[in-house]
Amino acid sequence: MSEEEALTAAIVALAKRPPLERAWVVARLTEPQKRTLATFWPAWAHEGQRAPDGEWRTWLMMAGRGFGKTRAGAEWVCEMARTGGPNLRIALVGATPGEVERVMVRGTSGLMQVARYDEDLLWYPTRGLVQFASGAQAFAYSGANPDALRGPEHHFAWCDELAKWAYPQATWDNLMLGLRLGEGTRVMITTTPRPIALLHTLAAAPDTKVVRGRTGDNPNLPEDFVAAMRERYGGTRLGRQELEGELIEDVEGALWTRALIEKCRATAPETLARVVIGVDPPASASGDACGIIACGLGADGIGYVLGDHSVQGLSPEGWARAVAAAAEAWSADRIIVETNQGGEMVESVLRGVDSGLPVRPVKARFGKAKRAEPVAARFEAGKAKFAGAFPELEDQLCGLVSGGGYEGPGRSPDRADAMVWAMAELLIGAAKAPRVRGL
Repeated sequence: MSEEEALTAAIVALAKRPPLERAWVVARLTEPQKRTLATFWPAWAHEGQRAPDGEWRTWLMMAGRGFGKTRAGAEWVCEMARTGGPNLRIALVGATPGEVERVMVRGTSGLMQVARYDEDLLWYPTRGLVQFASGAQAFAYSGANPDALRGPEHHFAWCDELAKWAYPQATWDNLMLGLRLGEGTRVMITTTPRPIALLHTLAAAPDTKVVRGRTGDNPNLPEDFVAAMRERYGGTRLGRQELEGELIEDVEGALWTRALIEKCRATAPETLARVVIGVDPPASASGDACGIIACGLGADGIGYVLGDHSVQGLSPEGWARAVAAAAEAWSADRIIVETNQGGEMVESVLRGVDSGLPVRPVKARFGKAKRAEPVAARFEAGKAKFAGAFPELEDQLCGLVSGGGYEGPGRSPDRADAMVWAMAELLIGAAKAPRVRGL
């Protein structure tokens, strides 16, 4: 029996003893022994937290809150750092930089808490760097800034709450392209499920090991907490997703469903009567993306989503050039741009890039979801189609809820709103659209 197996057996045996007997034993341990007892993961991990057997590239832990996802991710990273040598490079990707530090690094189940008593783990917040005792390093990134992952290379990665990332597909793609140091590169994903295209794709991939679990599967949670959560949320959509770990296909009351989107797939005709670019500008360069969606009208009166040219993190001149490029690529006859955020400045920025752009500014009088309702009705009636697959746009459309509200990825459905503006111009017309007022 190895030292690790012997220690595991001793801790498991101790856990089975009566409380007073356990307390008597623990009270006589030294401080290092107590720390070892508390942090010896092989003895405390439940089955769902253990790394899968066999060959895999992606370990997708898609489970309810309290399942122990963060602890499992932190323990896995620490083990990789412990055994991978001084040159090991690990990517830590969270929803935001703040969540990487608050949850993945410094959290109650984060890297600093699960490190063994004899391991010096240092966190340099200004550099977004974790330094392990072995010499291995972990670097912090966020799903809100995909471009930060362009260039850096890593051996392993831990991705937390991927379903909350503002730009899941772009962030994931950049991470994968840089995961090329050494053989046997692997990624662990810990997330509460939400209906986004990337999760569906990853779960179905042949090199992915999927672990699903419920809040109640964690034996270390207080029983009264689990009972109270089930009493309050049991059977509800929120409970199914957050407690039971179910991947719910559609948001309740969503204007677009996955089935509707698949039903509306089509090939655009070679000749289009009109092409319109819808634009939803960001409030700032560091904020949401600039939604830029190209839509066309066929001779049959059907509107087609042609392209998603959205950009993120650019200056006003930067996204204006992206709009101009999209208009040129599709020979657009109109650019519909929302000016609620920037007023006349938005139009002037676009015309500053190209004075000949056919810009028509509009102001929104209602919320994004309400504005989208008449356009969603056109899709349901077969009057609008998707000429291709647009994962990030589709995720946002499926998060728009009838009557108002947004439950999709990111803070704002900027791509969806840009598409709504373009389709409303093509299928409803500015003069007939009660929710659109031209300037």
